[in-house]
Amino acid sequence: MLRALEIRDLLIIDRLDLNFQPGLNVLTGETGAGKSILLDSLGFVLGWRGRAELVRAGADQGEVTAVFELSPGHAARAVLAEVGLPVSDELILRRVNSADGRKTAWINDRRASGEVLRRLSETLVELHGQHDDRGLLNPSGHRDILDTYAALTTELSTSRAAWAEQRAARKRLAEAETALEAVRAEEDFLRHAVAELDKLAPEAGEEAELDARRRMMQAAERIREDIARAGQALGNAGAEGAMSDALRWLEGASDGAEGRLDTAISALTRAMAELDEAAREVEDTLEALDFDPRALEDTEERLFAIRGLARKHGVLPDELAGLRETLSARLSALDHSAEELEALSAEVRRTEKAYDAAAAALTVARSEAAARLDTAVAGELAPLKMERAVFQTEIAGAPEGPDGRDAVAFTVATNPGAPSGPLNKIASGGELSRFLLALKVCLSEEQGGEVTMIFDEIDRGVGGATAAAVGRRLAALAEGGQVLVVTHSPQVAALGAHHWRVAKRVENDVTLSSVTPLGAGEREDEIARMLAGDTVTPEARAAARALLVG
Repeated sequence: MLRALEIRDLLIIDRLDLNFQPGLNVLTGETGAGKSILLDSLGFVLGWRGRAELVRAGADQGEVTAVFELSPGHAARAVLAEVGLPVSDELILRRVNSADGRKTAWINDRRASGEVLRRLSETLVELHGQHDDRGLLNPSGHRDILDTYAALTTELSTSRAAWAEQRAARKRLAEAETALEAVRAEEDFLRHAVAELDKLAPEAGEEAELDARRRMMQAAERIREDIARAGQALGNAGAEGAMSDALRWLEGASDGAEGRLDTAISALTRAMAELDEAAREVEDTLEALDFDPRALEDTEERLFAIRGLARKHGVLPDELAGLRETLSARLSALDHSAEELEALSAEVRRTEKAYDAAAAALTVARSEAAARLDTAVAGELAPLKMERAVFQTEIAGAPEGPDGRDAVAFTVATNPGAPSGPLNKIASGGELSRFLLALKVCLSEEQGGEVTMIFDEIDRGVGGATAAAVGRRLAALAEGGQVLVVTHSPQVAALGAHHWRVAKRVENDVTLSSVTPLGAGEREDEIARMLAGDTVTPEARAAARALLVG
């Protein structure tokens, strides 16, 4: 609830500090004293769009600070957490308007945008009055109001989940149909390409292997002669024979050399082993180079086929195997598309049936709640001297969405037989105020008291017993919560738990507005003034005392 409101240099207010309390808070004063300025100031700090020129003449800037007390489960806590602002039991909003029109806001000492202020304001304050386009008079919010009244949290959750599931199923089906259409457009290409790739069956790394084999075969004739000569030079007629003779001669002479030839014999023995290994490698190479000329033709033919197919599809040769799998999968999807589409269509039908059931349940629940609300409002209208008026919650069809297929509108008929119409267009000023009050009394029983409710001259156009009935309902609304009322009605003012008087004064030819909390005696004076006008009579004082006593 709103605990404090501090205003500096706004319009005709130079400095004002107000401490509000739970219950019914009333603000009274003569017309033009500045009561509406208080609401303008509160709207300014809450980010509402209002007057463009707010800074008091001669001041550099205007400033408003509002302090709210947040209960543990208050909806404002979720907004603060979502936007990354500090969350505590106390919420301090401050907004400055410079003389050049710039506006700057802080939330708990952190800079914030006007949009965040407005989001918070929806959880903190409700303004009700003849020109209220944010609350009960706004038809776009009537369905949400009815849903809150009917406590349809579970039904709404079910509908929203069914809607999301239905949309997802429809999206999957649409995507599958689009993909199938694209595949069908290239069916001939796919079948030809897959057949061509299947016939060639290229493997990753095969192109490099074929290229190496081709180069080796192309070079075979040129290098084979040199390798053969080397083989002869290494054989018995060459190095192997000479080294064998040398080893035999040295071994025959070693006994007479008294060990001097042992090292040479060992070296020759090792050399003979290495020479033998070299001769075998040369022989193996000659065998490998001995190929059928047709093998070169076959290798070149497959190598060129792989490279040509890669160019045709715009991929690297090593990517052909993967392309084959991809195109085969698309072709398989095409061949099995009928089964897939039928399965997806069945899922769409299932989700549509679930959504239809959830939306229908919402319609039934809303219709039942609308009847209860209409009866409740009718019961409130009679004490407000509007027993002949008719309030009706109309439910009509609307485009389907996450919250069902219903459009909700509050309509009224002020006289029997008169046509009904929108709440904000049919009722006169005084009638509208009483409709709003009756509706809010009924809704408040379901909505709780975490939001500060503000009624701006909602008692305009009524008096006597009707004004007393308005006051009693405002007092009932304030039980367990907080209500602020700007009023000209002494009957309403007398029922306030806390009373402030708004007055104008002139200092040095400058008009300023002040707000004064009233004690018991001062309240009697103020209510007597409201009853009598400029000249307060003893009869007015007696009537004021009677109203205060109740």
